[in-house]
Amino acid sequence: MYKSFFKRFLDIVLSGGALIVLSPVLLITAYFVKVKLGSPVLFTQDRPGKNEKIFKMYKFRSMSDARDKEGNLLPDDVRLTSFGRKLRSTSLDELPELFNIIKGDMSIIGPRPLLVEYLPYYTEEERHRHDVRPGLSGWAQINGRNAIDSWEQRFKYDLEYVNKISFTFDFKIVLLTLIKVIKRSDIQVGKQIKVGRLDVARKQKNDDKH
Repeated sequence: MYKSFFKRFLDIVLSGGALIVLSPVLLITAYFVKVKLGSPVLFTQDRPGKNEKIFKMYKFRSMSDARDKEGNLLPDDVRLTSFGRKLRSTSLDELPELFNIIKGDMSIIGPRPLLVEYLPYYTEEERHRHDVRPGLSGWAQINGRNAIDSWEQRFKYDLEYVNKISFTFDFKIVLLTLIKVIKRSDIQVGKQIKVGRLDVARKQKNDDKH
């Protein structure tokens, strides 16, 4: 009952309430993004949702459009400004995802949506992380957030959530997420998960283009 109906009902009510309460924060953040990083204020990217259906995820942009003499974008670590780092470390860049929750693309709690290009490289077991809507926060995030150092460990937490989903579990994750955001703990902006199957697959995919 909770998974099939009440969870979605809570997503709509809570995310709608959050948008109303946090609207001044959203407007102020949008203003500073516009001033410091330019337009567009929002960064959108295709991500796989429930049942691997592709949707556009919204975030406040945190990188500039700095380019080299040939017009190519500079590396991410160069374009990620100090302002962008603050956005990420405070999780303010994630606030537009509340609109994704209202639309039904995402849930408040669930596995974080990763890149579409990773889809062909999941194991059959790992694909079950897409049996539910992806979340604004999740079990993996409160067990290490960006500090988790392997894809396998992250997926282990994601699958544990999918198998144990309940109101009590979601409520626990919400509380722990709030604590971590306030303490700004387990956040390492720009840190990459150690090289694993998905990283190798992505590198091979890029190499094949050259």
